[in-house]
Amino acid sequence: MPPTARSSSIRKDAESAETLDSADDDAVDQQDGDHDGGEEKLRSGIQSIEVGFRLLDVLTHEPRAMMLRDLAQRAGMSPAKAHRYLVSFQRLGVVAQDPLTGRYELGGFALQLGLARLARVDGVKLARIALAELRERLDMTVGIAVWGNQGPTVVHWMESSYPAKASLKLGDVMPMLSSATGLLFAAYLPRSKTAAKIERELAETQRWAAANSPRTPDDVERALEDVRAHGAARVEGMLLPTIHAFCMPVFDSNGDLALGLIALGHEGAFDIAWGGEVDTALRECAQKLSYELGYSPTPR
Repeated sequence: MPPTARSSSIRKDAESAETLDSADDDAVDQQDGDHDGGEEKLRSGIQSIEVGFRLLDVLTHEPRAMMLRDLAQRAGMSPAKAHRYLVSFQRLGVVAQDPLTGRYELGGFALQLGLARLARVDGVKLARIALAELRERLDMTVGIAVWGNQGPTVVHWMESSYPAKASLKLGDVMPMLSSATGLLFAAYLPRSKTAAKIERELAETQRWAAANSPRTPDDVERALEDVRAHGAARVEGMLLPTIHAFCMPVFDSNGDLALGLIALGHEGAFDIAWGGEVDTALRECAQKLSYELGYSPTPR
């Protein structure tokens, strides 16, 4: 198609898109008028925006640029309808189209949005809010740990209504090999950061060792492989008798470990099973926080 004809076609499609989107908005506004009160209007939103964002959601999770027909199919709409939305998204820079292949990809403004979000996000703050809700729902002791100069360090702690006698406080540095927190950081951080601390603790096992904690380099490797296989660390009465604990990883936009979410409780009152209530709830919380920090489990 000649460039002038293509431009004319795009303009017509854009005009049609504006007409249809306006009609959609009017229909939604009319629907809003049928509700009582401003709160109902606020909840209804603008349907056409939500429909269009299905296309952006597909492009966000697809590592390669996409043809219109494939993009439309994944978004659950006809190619004609998808094209109308894409014309507007292109104008705004949210979507870009390769002039040679015709394939669509996220545009420059989408990148700016993502960078702005990452610059403003505070992982520990988000985790504190999420864990507060989790503690209220399951009534268990929870905390947050980050990697500090001395090792995995507790930076936030919230007790349940029946506090576990864990004798932990803010600023405590957790052992690498006899705590769920330490094992998690040992499993996911570069060995250059953790090797010296792990070697020091292994040497100290000649004098003492917590029950079930690794005692040899081979034991350490097996323990860390188990953490990576389950995507989380778990200990049963290792650091403190009768106290069980999980620690879940939260990853950042680079795929690096940002922090660990801790949950612990007394034996008999704390579900330590993989796939159990605590594991599932804490894992879902960690996955949501990782998403908020820009992490994707599949390459983009």
